[in-house]
Amino acid sequence: MKNKFISFLGWYGLVTVVGAYVLVSFSLVGPTNLVYQLLNFTGSIGITIETWYKKDYQPFWLNLIWALIALVAMASVFVK
Repeated sequence: MKNKFISFLGWYGLVTVVGAYVLVSFSLVGPTNLVYQLLNFTGSIGITIETWYKKDYQPFWLNLIWALIALVAMASVFVK
C-alpha cells in the first residue's frame, strides 16, 4: 500500500508540474498566479517524496529546489 501511495505522489507531481507549465505557456494563467505556484509546489513535493523514496537523488534535488522557488514565489504574492 505504501509503494502505491508513493507512486501516486510521483504521478500527481508529474501531472501537476506539466499542467502548470501548460497553463503558463498558453497564457491561461500568469507566472505570479497563485494556482500556478501551488501546482508547481505540490507537484514538485510529490516528485521529491517519490525520488527520495527511490533514492534517485538528482531529480530529488531538482524538485526540492523547484518547490522552494514556488514557495518563495507564493510568499511574494501574499506580501504584495
